Amino acid sequence: MTIPSKYDARLVEDKWYNYWIQHNYFHSTPDEREPYTIVIPPPNVTGVLHMGHMLNNTIQDVLIRRARLLGKNACWVPGTDHASIATEAKVVAKLKEQGIKKTDLTREEFLQHAFDWKNEYGGIILEQLKKLGASCDWERTAFTMDPEMSESVIKVFVDLYNKGLIYRGYRMVNWDPEAKTTLSDEEVIYEEKQGNLYYLQYKIEDSEETLTIATTRPETIFGDTAICINPNDERFTHLKGKKAIVPLCNRVIPIIEDEYVDIEFGTGCLKVTPAHDENDKVLGDKHNLEVIDIFNDDASLNSYGLHYQGKDRFVARKEIAKELEEKGILLKTEQHTNKVGTSERTKAVIEPRLSDQWFLKMTDLVKPAIDAVLGDDTEINLVPKKFENTYRHWMENIRDWNISRQLWWGQQIPAYYFGDGKEDFVVAENIEDALVLAQEKTKNYSLTTNDLTQDEDALDTWFSSWLWPMSVFDGIRNPENEEIKYYYPTNDLVTGPDILFFWVARMIIAGYEYKGEKPFQNVYLTGLVRDKQRRKMSKSLGNSPDALKLIEEFGADGVRVGLLLSAPAGNDILFDEELCQQGKGFANKIWNAFRLIKGWEIDESLAQPETAKIGLAWYEAKFQKALAEIEDHFSKYRLSDALMTIYKLIMDDFSSWLLEIVKPAYQQPIDRNTFNAVIEILENNLKVLHPFMPFLTEEIWQHIKERSPEEALIIAKYPKIKEFNQQIITDFDFATAVVSGLRTVRKEKNISFKNTIELFIIDAEENAKEFDTVIQKLTNTSTINYVAEKVDGASFRVKSNEYFVPISAANIDVEAEVKKLNAELKRAEGFLFGIQKKLSNERFVSNAPEKVIALERKKEADTLAKIETIKSSLKSLK
Repeated sequence: MTIPSKYDARLVEDKWYNYWIQHNYFHSTPDEREPYTIVIPPPNVTGVLHMGHMLNNTIQDVLIRRARLLGKNACWVPGTDHASIATEAKVVAKLKEQGIKKTDLTREEFLQHAFDWKNEYGGIILEQLKKLGASCDWERTAFTMDPEMSESVIKVFVDLYNKGLIYRGYRMVNWDPEAKTTLSDEEVIYEEKQGNLYYLQYKIEDSEETLTIATTRPETIFGDTAICINPNDERFTHLKGKKAIVPLCNRVIPIIEDEYVDIEFGTGCLKVTPAHDENDKVLGDKHNLEVIDIFNDDASLNSYGLHYQGKDRFVARKEIAKELEEKGILLKTEQHTNKVGTSERTKAVIEPRLSDQWFLKMTDLVKPAIDAVLGDDTEINLVPKKFENTYRHWMENIRDWNISRQLWWGQQIPAYYFGDGKEDFVVAENIEDALVLAQEKTKNYSLTTNDLTQDEDALDTWFSSWLWPMSVFDGIRNPENEEIKYYYPTNDLVTGPDILFFWVARMIIAGYEYKGEKPFQNVYLTGLVRDKQRRKMSKSLGNSPDALKLIEEFGADGVRVGLLLSAPAGNDILFDEELCQQGKGFANKIWNAFRLIKGWEIDESLAQPETAKIGLAWYEAKFQKALAEIEDHFSKYRLSDALMTIYKLIMDDFSSWLLEIVKPAYQQPIDRNTFNAVIEILENNLKVLHPFMPFLTEEIWQHIKERSPEEALIIAKYPKIKEFNQQIITDFDFATAVVSGLRTVRKEKNISFKNTIELFIIDAEENAKEFDTVIQKLTNTSTINYVAEKVDGASFRVKSNEYFVPISAANIDVEAEVKKLNAELKRAEGFLFGIQKKLSNERFVSNAPEKVIALERKKEADTLAKIETIKSSLKSLK
């Protein structure tokens, strides 16, 4: 194959990706090898590739490709999550554009629209991941609402219900009025927001007296069912046993007493609205208060809101405050900062709401998951360990999980109602089983499936994805199948810390409940991708680059390198496109090095030079040292450091040093032994680099020689770690310092590389003389002489050795050197003029401290000496 002069990622990437797919390298089936398994954090079916996905999946691909090279049976399972809230919102919006309301459709009709949408738009992100080089086992692609996945979810629900862990409860929940569904506590984000505190006057029944209440939500007065005072508050003793009148609706409510009221906060009186505040609900239950829900499911006011019926809560708040002010009920308004819960998905302000919901008891389920991460015999490692504290806080303060959602897109809760009572239901995997249970429960054997109605709610999305490491291998439906026994537990999970509780912790809980063991060994938590100004990347800020355009501009390998160079484990990534440019530049450097090697002509009769033997021995030791470092970095999930070790090895040691040592003289051939050794070294470099830059490395690998599909780089054998000679590395470092010193002399003295130089050394310490031939070749030094006395000429030191290079008109560019020395002389004379002018100023000399004057006189003496040296050098050149 002819080798193109430039590396063009666009021509290479599709070619090799298709080749890998064609030869089924990504596919895994159980065999005698050690398995290495990763399950993808399933992106939302609505998703498109963004920088977070790029980072997360690059890391997974690096791990899976390396495992493949290490001879393991690597299995990376891809898939998508149905993302109930996000997807349903998109489908509803699309239907709205077509003039169709969700309420006009049956559940089955709506689900058909949703699946049509999923089939058209869903999974785009998986296709985009292929552009990145993701080597997933695409034959295993799963979707959380695939029939077998849904069956697993339903099976688990029924099992947990039968164990007494799932129950139906009328509870205060987090209501998202935009998505019109409940959310679990973990899906609510609390943000500090500036609002108002409204001071309202409530009249006392049959009295001219009033009491003042402070509230942040005047619209909820329609739901007030009591006023509460602290029994120990002497200010309100006279109100005990009396009743108050709610403004606007004029409903009479009792004044109750409870020590829950904070005497110091607000006015010391509390309005109690059990339907719209969790703490008020507790008070209401304790005092048997009426519960009045004033909101519709979209958070507009219902008929209890009187003339505000149908108005949005925030619109109503302003209008009610205005009416209260006009009627003299609103005494004053103060600015007030409080924490407001918002929906993680829709960003809508959450409304506390009483509702019949399904809950999962977590107190006992969570115990094995706490021990697995935080116990004495840790079974699961969180990387970095700093996240253990977050994990502990969440898990030790866990509450029952609200698992029902008022949505259609998702697994429908398998509860079947046969009567009007709240307990008139049975739970079963299908309607046929439900009928048998219902007949037994009612003793009414004439019941038919027509008498059963399935619960309308769907399950929380996380209730399906918490089974992911098991359900992708059919481990719930068929717990003893070959695949679950082979691939489970999986090895590494790579994800973001933002879903440590939502997903990671719950998978651990499910793993111990259904397999009796951990679902994975290590959890690698990546950081957030931020811009150079440390801002989180987002569409709204316009600071998130188009992932596919980056790949188009810099190549997938360039982008992968750019991301990983800036991605230390667990820390936020400050992404800069310059790093992708650096990655692209790295690819070009490797390509050019390869072209240089392949351009050498081989002479079979040539003996191997001593310089090549030494250089190759040194690089073998250097490579083995780097290999050990890379292994250590991988064991600690320091992928950024592993890549940097490889980067320096190839850029510095291989390209800048080894190739210079072994390359033949201009238009001269190379010996066969050296050429073969360099090719072997290049191949080993490609093997360690392949997980990071798969396309470039496969392209070069296939260009080195003709290979069969069984010899492709993707399934080559990773280099083995061996003992190495540290002394040769130390000696070479010394030699490179000498080379750098000689190159500096050439540069400063304008000695062309074409002209040979002599080197004299006063050898104060034991020098590695075997590298002298290498030094000579790299610096075009004719002879190296070890002497006892100093020699005239340019000099430098390396440690305690002194080096001298005689300078003569014969070995330098006289004209260039004279020009340079004259420029130096002019600068030195100008500097001297300034110092002498200062020292001739009597005022300066008499007022300046002695130290300052002494320093100026030293500068004068040094400059005079420098001028003499320059003049002497100029004289010697004439």
